[in-house]
Amino acid sequence: MSIRVDQFIVSDQANINTAMQIIDQNGMGAVFVVDASGRMCGMATDGDIRRALLQGHDLTGPIRQVMRTDYVSLPHTATQEEVLNCLSDPIKIIPLLDTAGRPVNYACYHRYHEFQVMEPSLDGKELIYLTECIMKNWISSQGGFVTRFEKRFAEFIGMEEAFAVSNGTVALHLALTALGIGAGNEVIVPDLTFAASVNAILYTGATPVLVDVCPDTWTMDPGAVARAITPKTKAIMPVHLYGHPCHMDEIRAIAADAGCLIVEDCAESLGSEYKGAKTGSLGDAGCFSFFGNKVLTTGEGGMVVFKDREAGKRARILRDHGMSPARRYWHEYVGFNYRLTNLQAAVGVAQMERIGKLFNMRDTIFAEYDQHLKGIEGIELLPRSPWGRHVPWLYCILLSDIDHRSTRDEMIAHLKSHGIQTRPLFYPIHEMPPYRHLSPPGARYPVSERLSYSGISLPSGYSLTASDIRYICSALKQSLPSTLIV
Repeated sequence: MSIRVDQFIVSDQANINTAMQIIDQNGMGAVFVVDASGRMCGMATDGDIRRALLQGHDLTGPIRQVMRTDYVSLPHTATQEEVLNCLSDPIKIIPLLDTAGRPVNYACYHRYHEFQVMEPSLDGKELIYLTECIMKNWISSQGGFVTRFEKRFAEFIGMEEAFAVSNGTVALHLALTALGIGAGNEVIVPDLTFAASVNAILYTGATPVLVDVCPDTWTMDPGAVARAITPKTKAIMPVHLYGHPCHMDEIRAIAADAGCLIVEDCAESLGSEYKGAKTGSLGDAGCFSFFGNKVLTTGEGGMVVFKDREAGKRARILRDHGMSPARRYWHEYVGFNYRLTNLQAAVGVAQMERIGKLFNMRDTIFAEYDQHLKGIEGIELLPRSPWGRHVPWLYCILLSDIDHRSTRDEMIAHLKSHGIQTRPLFYPIHEMPPYRHLSPPGARYPVSERLSYSGISLPSGYSLTASDIRYICSALKQSLPSTLIV
């Protein structure tokens, strides 16, 4: 369980017994003593209190009589090097103070206390399976865990086959290439997405065509897709952003009318469903990421599924240097080394064994956030459409009715000072230097821009407790302009 900075704090009006109880509860051997304004005025360790009792102090006596005022502290902006330079055998914990001298975080040898945006859950058989790989010397891309992982994943998505690859970006590139997309083709992609979606299209030599997103799902706008169709359109790439499924009926109808393919970017939507069907099973190909911050992780890694068996056969060959599966070292294509290692697949198998539990954990975390943030004026929650099953990746909120950029950045800074890591939403693709040429003169993406510059991703890791989320939400509410708090 995470230990928050407020679990160290005791008032200078409290007695020694109260301070001892707080030390016992946090298990870190220290309390931070603060005055009526919340400014730190002293520090006491269990050793300080023991010595005071031996000298005749009573448990009912005030903690201010035995606290030390010569404690070591640092500003909350201190670098790791500055922290490590101050830590020593006698100094095992350092309070980190804001500009007013209030303790907002702490540091110790084990770690800075900080709520990460996302962290994996590795409580299953991951270590057992990894050890098996090492004991049997199967650590590269050959080994039984790769095929086991592919089989279990295909069954979960509801597809005939799945192809494990080294990461989610190459999953997209492999899918596009296996489907014959290349120079002279256009691929429609949302403006609000991670850059890998666009990069993979560029790798093939095709041209990404950017479209705006819908405010009700944060995913590509089918109307904008329909307007972007040209004779050169070869594929549409719906991105199920932050785990919310796209409007797939409309997108599939547009693709059918235009005679183009659908390559789903499911990097953030493993387990999400559109009208009962898993994302990744709704197009011609589905591409997944297993990076360390995803719902299911292999550290790095990805997976591709195909509707067409022939495309799958091409992908399997392309993944392994374009080498013929029937004739060793005979290359039929200019291929890639996009294979997943047996070590990574071992972690993937262990994760798949408890995938339902992982989804339930995420539902619990998101429900706790909803309970504390729903109905707060000035905050919009991540949408959840009734026709979909939304397996959340990161818990995201939007700020409304305020100066989005400045307030959002101030909130991020405020939360960081309280040991809470956050992230802005992805930047609009059309604004970043490598992709500006993709946006034609006069093109506008107002929804993408609004979401990007008013959005914050909050800590969503599996280890979060209800108490942690209450603390995060309390700090978030404190950072809102007072006029917005109901």
